[in-house]
Amino acid sequence: MTIPQEQDILLRPHAEQAFADELKALAAADDRPRPPSWQLSPWAVVTYLLGGTLTDGTVITPKYVGPRRLMEVAVATLATDRALLLLGVPGTAKTWVSEHLSAAISGASTLLVQGTSGTAEEAIRYGWNYARLLAEGPSEGALVPSPIMTAMRAGSIARIEELTRIPSDVQDALITVLSEKTLPVPELGIEVQAAKGFNVIATANDRDRGVNDLSSALRRRFNTVILPLPAGEDEEVAIVTRRVEQLGAALELPAVPAAAEEIRRVVRVFRELRSGVTTDGRTKLKSPSGTLSTAEAISVITNGLALSAHFGDGVLRAGDIAGAVLGAIVKDPVSDAVVWTEYLEAVVRQRPDWSDFYRACREVNG
Repeated sequence: MTIPQEQDILLRPHAEQAFADELKALAAADDRPRPPSWQLSPWAVVTYLLGGTLTDGTVITPKYVGPRRLMEVAVATLATDRALLLLGVPGTAKTWVSEHLSAAISGASTLLVQGTSGTAEEAIRYGWNYARLLAEGPSEGALVPSPIMTAMRAGSIARIEELTRIPSDVQDALITVLSEKTLPVPELGIEVQAAKGFNVIATANDRDRGVNDLSSALRRRFNTVILPLPAGEDEEVAIVTRRVEQLGAALELPAVPAAAEEIRRVVRVFRELRSGVTTDGRTKLKSPSGTLSTAEAISVITNGLALSAHFGDGVLRAGDIAGAVLGAIVKDPVSDAVVWTEYLEAVVRQRPDWSDFYRACREVNG
């Protein structure tokens, strides 16, 4: 009996698990200077993110498709004492880039604070084991370190997802950490000072409702890198295709033949509705309330592959993606439904080679 490897039974391995072979090959080939506590040099980190071929023939797959300079700026920031803020609309790979940066630099991407409206200051600073606190009083044994404190002690990268979802007063608990590189624990009369290699990567977007703007004092302590939406249709199609293949393999979906036509169709629909104009520039369109991001296009295609594999004929067709396209576009059942119906009639119906897509969408619309 063959015992499966750990990553083979995990639904979603961490980056350092899924790409362990690539990280190992890069570390072996990397002869450039490394900042303190870094597993790879800045050059190797960028190569890991953008892909390439090493001198021994090892192929490093791209994790991010976009301007190289953005990744160079992000990595250079983390090699200094400045924290990094990845900013962009939803679906621009902020979390993905954050995870892979942490994996490549520190060898671990799990020191994570997930920002929500209910995130408390303890998630940034520290908490207490109240059973031990009552039994022993304040002590280091009763202290429960946050991911930030753990990263400071280890000289590692800490990640904060959705920073602007965190209440403003909790956000400001980061100011001392980022400026002084220390975290006071007044109850014990001690402080935790950051080891070399410590830094913070935060992600944020300003499109979601309920965001809390960063104070100017906190924003000054970050270098901001804005991750854009893919510049062209071909680039976005390539991103969606690659991620769909990876997700299909991870989810062990039955094999479905290449679906390039349907992927391009979904990407074009999303891009046209996002921009408010058709690809040829002839027809102006209303935009729906959603973001129609690349991540949503990936989800639509992955869902279509599952439908095709389990309930269809094994070939991805328009009918397999129509329902998911409708769900991605029509978030508001009133205004978005009007936008989608107008797009179907004014654009999709007029494209002769999209007749199957038009029929499938009309059938789903009811």
